[in-house]
Amino acid sequence: MIRLELQIDLYYQVNDSYGADFVFNIHPAQTPAQTLTGERLSLSQPLEPEISTDPATGNRYMRLHANPGPLTVSYAATVDLAQHRADPAALAEVPVRQMPLDVMQYIYPSRYCQSDRLVKFAINEFGHLWQGYSRVLAIQHWVQKHVTFTSNTTNSNTSAVDTLIEQVGVCRDFAHLMIALCRAVNIPARVATGTDFGADPALGPPDFHAYVEVYLGDRWYIFDPSGTAIPMGFMRIGTGRDAADVAFATIFGNVQSQAPLIRTRAIVDAKRGFELPAHCSQALSTS
Repeated sequence: MIRLELQIDLYYQVNDSYGADFVFNIHPAQTPAQTLTGERLSLSQPLEPEISTDPATGNRYMRLHANPGPLTVSYAATVDLAQHRADPAALAEVPVRQMPLDVMQYIYPSRYCQSDRLVKFAINEFGHLWQGYSRVLAIQHWVQKHVTFTSNTTNSNTSAVDTLIEQVGVCRDFAHLMIALCRAVNIPARVATGTDFGADPALGPPDFHAYVEVYLGDRWYIFDPSGTAIPMGFMRIGTGRDAADVAFATIFGNVQSQAPLIRTRAIVDAKRGFELPAHCSQALSTS
């Protein structure tokens, strides 16, 4: 089992005299393989946040109206991961006619993942490959080979097609391109958000992280197309069609923000069965 301690600090300056509205997605989801043993929220303003869970995705959203002036949002949690692990060779793709209805939406194009524009390209590159986990892994490796991780090279408008052309990006750009290529060959894929546990400090301070979940067999499995972090250390915060569904903060009003401060620490305790996240050859799922 993996035990992670998470600390998130967000800093804002609300400039509108009537305040501003925020919708946050920073609370880790609770799934059969991911449980919270404790969490704590602190706000610098005397506010009453509304916290709710989307029954379809398990995403937890916090909505609040902030007053003018500085706002600090501090959130801490202890998250236990008992990931499902499987032999990759045993994981098959699911024909469209057999997909659960709640999975079907993840084979369609979305705002940042224009899979309909990449069908011919994806079939030429991946259509001949054996269908299953190995084909998804081939798509991930293709993205890693052809896209260079470079900070501050893209923006909130960058799509999968843009990344395919420019061949540079950050984690969300890698994720969008991999998702679009999977969907183009009828493999359900969605974006997931967490933190970049295990990332090289040379890439910058710890941050939120976008990765990919692909539906194979009977559940969603983790892939990290940017290759910058350790999937065994991924706690799931949100899942969606693309980044538009899982922004850690959506702001309505005149607000200045600072870079988030994020810390994720793994607890290692052999007596209690807590191990250090490491790269492994098994397929992992937090579904």
